[in-house]
Amino acid sequence: MSETRIPIRPWLRERLVWPALGLALLVALWWLAVHGLGRESAMAQRFAPETTARAALELAGGADIWHHAGASLRRVGYGLAVALLAGIPLGLLVGSWAAFDRASSTAFQFLRMISPLSWMPIAVMALGVGEAPVVFLLVFAAIWPIVLNVAAGIRAIDPLWLTLADSLGASRRERLWHVAVPAIAGHLLTGVRLAIGLIWVVLVPAEMLGVNAGLGYFILDTRDRMAYGELMACVLFIGLLGFLLDWAARLAHHRWSGN
Repeated sequence: MSETRIPIRPWLRERLVWPALGLALLVALWWLAVHGLGRESAMAQRFAPETTARAALELAGGADIWHHAGASLRRVGYGLAVALLAGIPLGLLVGSWAAFDRASSTAFQFLRMISPLSWMPIAVMALGVGEAPVVFLLVFAAIWPIVLNVAAGIRAIDPLWLTLADSLGASRRERLWHVAVPAIAGHLLTGVRLAIGLIWVVLVPAEMLGVNAGLGYFILDTRDRMAYGELMACVLFIGLLGFLLDWAARLAHHRWSGN
């Protein structure tokens, strides 16, 4: 009697099996790097997968890591909110006003190419130590993809839509809310996803500016305590949180676009 093979559904293979294999390969390479290449290094053994796993379980059962994660996510929310409040109007101006675009394009591109982290000493001197310089660095990192994507969304609007709105007697506000805003929503969500990625990259070094809570602060604390298992667990936790934030932004974009 022949065995009946149950086929794996394509979506299950694409979304679960292959990603799981990729993560397993990554862990295997990590284990080989520690116990193979670094088997004679006492320092390398402190970052072993099994040591990190034990530390991660201990951290997950405590309150410290969640307290620091909450502080970091709060700063991400502040930075993204300010970037949206400033970036959306700027993007609308760049996309709809040719003279403003010509006057600001070079300056915006110049500022965009400056690493946000290079502003760290200036931010501290101008804003002091604490939350303000961290949020400033996050806003500076996040605002440019929002501006550029909103502007691209405005430029992509079909002129016939605007002509139709004018023929129906739509006011400037009605054209904005009923034509421009729905048209740029997909571009805006793309900008938000890019902004979140940049914010998350800048966040950890920015939190080394003298704050007393946050994942960046926690990494420095574990280093000073020589708790290397906790340090590695925190690094992986940062990656997990960043992945979840990007996944949420990607899901919102897919829901809006209907893909």
